[in-house]
Amino acid sequence: MYRGRFAPSPTGALHFGSLVAALCSWLDARAHGGQWLVRIEDVDEPRCRPHWADEILRTLARLGLEWDGPALRQSARKEAYREALERLKGAGLAYPCACTRREAAGGRYPGRCRAGLPPGAAARSWRFLVDGGRVGFHDRWHGWYEQDVAAEAGDFILLRADGCFSYQLAVVVDDAWQQVTHVVRGADLLESTPRQILLGQALGYERPAYLHHPVATAADGRKLSKQNRAPALDPAQDAENVRAALAFLGLDASQGEPPRELLARAVRAWEARWRDAASLKGGQPAAPFSPSPGPNDCRAR
Repeated sequence: MYRGRFAPSPTGALHFGSLVAALCSWLDARAHGGQWLVRIEDVDEPRCRPHWADEILRTLARLGLEWDGPALRQSARKEAYREALERLKGAGLAYPCACTRREAAGGRYPGRCRAGLPPGAAARSWRFLVDGGRVGFHDRWHGWYEQDVAAEAGDFILLRADGCFSYQLAVVVDDAWQQVTHVVRGADLLESTPRQILLGQALGYERPAYLHHPVATAADGRKLSKQNRAPALDPAQDAENVRAALAFLGLDASQGEPPRELLARAVRAWEARWRDAASLKGGQPAAPFSPSPGPNDCRAR
């Protein structure tokens, strides 16, 4: 059974970029005849707000993007992350780190605390011990992608200094627990995937298939995001927003159809695009395509 998911962070309302992500993962799940789950990724509790989580769920329902089963909230899953961290510690794959954020900034972590904490220093966080070698996988949109995690990222955070578990650990544990078979999300997370593959292997999890779609950008070229103050979706423009998101994904978005009929036709079109048996199992699309340039004019949404 195909099981996909959409995992928004409740740091604000849904915007056009997050609609693209939700719609792409929903289409892929429905085209496979599978399940589509919603997970509220509120593991970063200082930045997340419960009322935004509720607003996100209301918006998805209003747009016709209905999910299967109850929405999972990461804030209720801390014990599972703690257990995974203890397993990694027991396997010698996690170590305490005394570095401040400033000392660890600048891209790749230099491994200062790998051999042990400096004398008199206390652990501020916990890191995953990354061995050398390249990690690669086939992405259904981008093809083969690989990364030398040790050289490009170094040992990465599992438990932050403020007591919050990292996104990397939480997403891997939750995808495995929810039995997610296909991860469909924005290309801005492509470079995080090798780290998640390493974590999944260390914890004995099966690897899902991946598809990283292009992300919508603002007029200045930056990804549309809550951090960049992307405006919330206007309920009065629901049909127009869905059409724009479909067009961004390269699908026909004709005028005049009610949103639910438009979505039903979009599922059939998505299935036709990926109908080749190899592509449904992680191969290339039936025909190469690029996102339409038009919806990037919706960047100001």
